[in-house]
Amino acid sequence: MGKRIALIQGHPDTTSGHYCRALADAYAAGADEGRHEIRCIDVATLDFPLLHSKYEFEHDGPPVAIRSAQESIKWADHVVIIYPLWLGLMPARLKAFLEQVFRPGFAFHIGANAMQRLLKGRSARIVVTMGMPALVYRWYFGAHGLKALRRSVLGFCGFGPIRDTLIGTVESTHPDARLRWLKKLRALGRSAR
Repeated sequence: MGKRIALIQGHPDTTSGHYCRALADAYAAGADEGRHEIRCIDVATLDFPLLHSKYEFEHDGPPVAIRSAQESIKWADHVVIIYPLWLGLMPARLKAFLEQVFRPGFAFHIGANAMQRLLKGRSARIVVTMGMPALVYRWYFGAHGLKALRRSVLGFCGFGPIRDTLIGTVESTHPDARLRWLKKLRALGRSAR
């Protein structure tokens, strides 16, 4: 029996031709080949508001589109998040989506004496595309946006292990290199990693 995978496509633009979308399609195709079940969440197509206060975050119920995404994440053994790096971080729409999804009561619970990580037992992979070389982002800039997602969102809620794939210089990469990345994502999908 294969794994259950929730794939979150975090590129905020719905038009075709974005490399993030091709990478997500390659991962999904590989997951199908590996006989895994996969549910895709396309953040750009979801209708949800921004959260404006701590009260909204803690007490208001999530909108229908977010509840559906939460069900897919809860169902999954493995979650894949794919997005482009914008100004060193994820796009604002993806951040707003994560704020809506990873709320108290769904992702974690803080009790009087302890905190519960409610999404324990799930692994994750984060795939980030960027214009700069991946080594520059990781070593010179410290990959702070990636670290925040790993530690302050996924790790905080109990995910582990959390792996990442950084794909640099996407605008100037030779088509052969882009094809190799698509093959790599397809292989990751087959192995559900």
